[in-house]
Amino acid sequence: MPDRPFTIAVSGKGGTGKTTISALLIRSFIDLGEVPVLAVDADPNANLHETLGVTVHESLGSMREEAFTRHIPPGMNRHIYVRLRFRQALVEANGFDLVAMGRPEGSGCYCFANDLLSECMLELERDYRFIVIDTEAGMEHISRGTIGKPDMLLIVSDPGARGLRTIARIREIATQLGCKPERIHIIFNRFQCSIAPVDIGIDAPIAIIPDDQQVEAADLAATPVSQIPADSPARIAVMDLARKIVRLA
Repeated sequence: MPDRPFTIAVSGKGGTGKTTISALLIRSFIDLGEVPVLAVDADPNANLHETLGVTVHESLGSMREEAFTRHIPPGMNRHIYVRLRFRQALVEANGFDLVAMGRPEGSGCYCFANDLLSECMLELERDYRFIVIDTEAGMEHISRGTIGKPDMLLIVSDPGARGLRTIARIREIATQLGCKPERIHIIFNRFQCSIAPVDIGIDAPIAIIPDDQQVEAADLAATPVSQIPADSPARIAVMDLARKIVRLA
């Protein structure tokens, strides 16, 4: 195993299916034997755990609030307490672990708290081969430094005109935050037949995920999308993407 994991942040505007892609990518790494994987839900509207079929009882945001607004146990300083609670917030599953970041905002100054969480993340990530971060378009946790700079940013979008313009905005934000342009890639999700004629200077997408009725069926049935059949079109396409990432890592 390498000295440090390969970190992939999955971004995109709401409704493009980035959480679905994150879950299928995690499933693909596990199927390829690239374990363990750390799944990080950095979207305030956290639902990555549902797509992976696990339960989250606590986010790091709520844990931070508790650690800095309540009394800690006697004989334990706040630094040790935060590290202990961090480990307790980790959800362990077969082939992967998951941590939910929760909302980063709060009253007062949380610089020290965020520094502690960053330290905990750095300590935790040594245990993993890949880290997959389901983030939001604004990438709050990246800008705050809580989860560091990803080795690869995947921007999930539909191929429509508004989606293409959103890609350009996210890519600009990511570059300003220190992400390397050559490590920023595009995924067209729920692809049917064509791409809008909008020239924003993008490269060819790293993956095109076809529209898949089995993904929709899993959503409607409230079952984990990561458990759709391995021969479904979306699973096959994301598995091909996972193989590309393994070669690049």
